Amino acid sequence: MPELPDVAVYVDRLAAKVVGHKLERLRIGHPFLLRSVTPPVSAIEGRTVTGVERLGKRVVLALDAGGIDVMTASLADFAARLTAENHTVKRSLTDPRLFSGIGNAYCDEILHRARMSPLALTQSLDAAKIERLLAAIRATLAQWTTRLAQEAGDWPAKVTAFHPAMAVHGKFGQPCPECGAPVQRIVRADNETNYCARCQAGGKVLADRGLSRLLKDSWPKHIDELM
Repeated sequence: MPELPDVAVYVDRLAAKVVGHKLERLRIGHPFLLRSVTPPVSAIEGRTVTGVERLGKRVVLALDAGGIDVMTASLADFAARLTAENHTVKRSLTDPRLFSGIGNAYCDEILHRARMSPLALTQSLDAAKIERLLAAIRATLAQWTTRLAQEAGDWPAKVTAFHPAMAVHGKFGQPCPECGAPVQRIVRADNETNYCARCQAGGKVLADRGLSRLLKDSWPKHIDELM
């Protein structure tokens, strides 16, 4: 599923093509997409498109946002939203009810930049760590938005969560660009988290619910056991 940098590029390219033009017809592809609305959707047909915006990971026209936009949120708002409940940082950052536009792939990159374990609990973070995390979010998303915009040309060829220039996401077993340790992963259901044990967890290899239970005492406790 496309994430913030990818969606931002689509929004920019789409705006250049449709702003100022009339929306001639709207067709709802599936009844579960929109069952009923007042006024009816036909009411917007014939209107001029004045802007294209982003709502989390969706391209929208003039709709209110759900979770706060971390690119514009104050540190106080970010901290309050992050620590309202005690979840792992990875779970909280990828929850669209809390934050708009941060998906699995860029969350891995953000946490690597912030030197933070994906399993760190949000209510355990002090003010300095929260500020460092917000700075990492903004820097990572801004960097990838700029990068993808430059690579897109007139229109993005494809949307993918895997890019060769990423530090850890999709890089299981490959060397961390900062310390050279092999990138690790946590697999839960159909979701995979990639991280550097040395840079983000003090060398500890974080438990994978399935594989760590299977290996039990053979599960490596430190990244040095794998090198």
